[in-house]
Formats: sequence, C-alpha cells, structure tokens
Amino acid sequence: MKYVRFETLDTVVKYGVVDGEKIHGIKGSIFNSYEIGTKSYFFDQVKLLAPVEPSKIIGFGLNYQDHAEEIGETLPKEPMFFLKPPNSIIGHYENIIYPKQTQNLHYEVELAIVIGKTAKNISYHEASNYILGYTIANDLTARDLQEIDGQWGRAKGFDTFCPLGPWIETDVQDVNNLKIVLKVNDKVKQNSNTKNLSFDCYKLIEFVSQITSLFPGDVILTGTPGGVGPLQIGDKVEAYIESIGTLENTVTSCVDSEFGGIKKCGQLFKTVPL
Repeated sequence: MKYVRFETLDTVVKYGVVDGEKIHGIKGSIFNSYEIGTKSYFFDQVKLLAPVEPSKIIGFGLNYQDHAEEIGETLPKEPMFFLKPPNSIIGHYENIIYPKQTQNLHYEVELAIVIGKTAKNISYHEASNYILGYTIANDLTARDLQEIDGQWGRAKGFDTFCPLGPWIETDVQDVNNLKIVLKVNDKVKQNSNTKNLSFDCYKLIEFVSQITSLFPGDVILTGTPGGVGPLQIGDKVEAYIESIGTLENTVTSCVDSEFGGIKKCGQLFKTVPL
C-alpha cells in the first residue's frame, strides 16, 4: 500500500491511499486507524507533499563501504548517526535551494524508514514491528562545509536539504535487497543495492532506539552508496529505489526574503509517474 500526503487545489492538506491513477482520501490516522473517505483525486489535481512530518530525522553516515572509501573514511564499528532538522524536508517535485554558503552541494540517495509507533529499547528481532513503511530520501550535503566544520549539522541542515517521497510504501518484500539509483539530468551517478548496507534497517532501529525514543512519523535515513558528487543550479535529480518509486527534484537558486520561508518556485501541480 502507498500512503501519500497531499494538498488540494483549495489548499487543504490530506492523507490518502494510492489506487492506480487515483488517490483516495482517508479519515483518521495512518499511524493508528482510518477509513477510506468518499472523495478521490487524480494526481494532476493535487500537489504531493512530503509523506510525513517527523519530530526528527535521524541520518546514518558511512553505511556503505564504497561511499566511505570515496570520501577517505573507514567504516565505523558501530552505526554513526546525525540529525537533520524537520524543516529540511521537501516533497516530490519541490525545489532544492542551492544556498550561497556552499560551493559544493552533493546528492545522496538513501532508503528511508518511516516509524509507525513509539519505539524505545527495541531489539533487532522486534524492529520490523515498528516500521510503517519505506520511502526515498536525498540527503543533500554541503561537502565543503562538512569538511570545514568536522561535524555534519550545518552541512546537512539547510532548508530543502531532505527531499522525501513521493509516498510511503508499506509492502516491501525484501528491504535488504533493493536496487538503489540516483540520476542527475538522466545520467546515472549512483547505482547500488541495499544488500550492501553495513548495518541493515533493523540494526539501525535497534541502535538508535537505545539512545532516543522514536515516535510515529519519525524518519531514519539509512546511508548512501558510492558515487556521490556535485549538483548545479538547474539540475534535475531523480532518486529511485526498487519497489518504492522515484523521487524527483530540481536545484534552484530561488529564495523568498519574506519571513517563514521558502518560495515554492516550481510547478505546483504535476502528474506523478507510477
């Protein structure tokens, strides 16, 4: 099942369930209980939003050996995590803003776990019971700032630095064997498989739940494979994960000087390829 969060033409935000070319609105919560509503929408009638609004985004670094090697690091003996602010999230087709503070903005395609219920001190074998589903993330990183700072908060924390979506997929048969690809302007830049993760999804949940409580809607980014590289203004970025779909965003310099935020300078309503 695919859960989406979307905005209608009259700016109402809803959750829904994808059914072919349509979205059926729901009443209730995807994290608790819900029923299918009476109203449905075609994709070109809505704007897809990031599929969740998490209390926190927990990223894991250096979780593929080839990525660790390409940036001159060794694989950690334990999972190594960092936090991204929730306001870094944008949705499918929304614009990535290239901030003036960096000259070396990198893409990083990642499998993202969406937590379904409160989790604390969870064992490896219990972890699957706390997963609502999976989505796709692009863990944007200002690589030059990461090198300057020696820690990752600023480099990964800018607004728009966590594209997420296009939906939450609950029916993934083998999460440890999914093709994962990123393209820039239709050219393949990253091409790997989640079987190459050093620490798999269940290990990451076990590890982080010993440190901090996880709540429904929280997002865990599992790490990126090798092939990371720079983006330029105008680039189209497509992040694909087998059994989930494709997340597409465009890099822009468009900003809004008004308080509160980011100007959405892309097309508002656009058909989503299934």
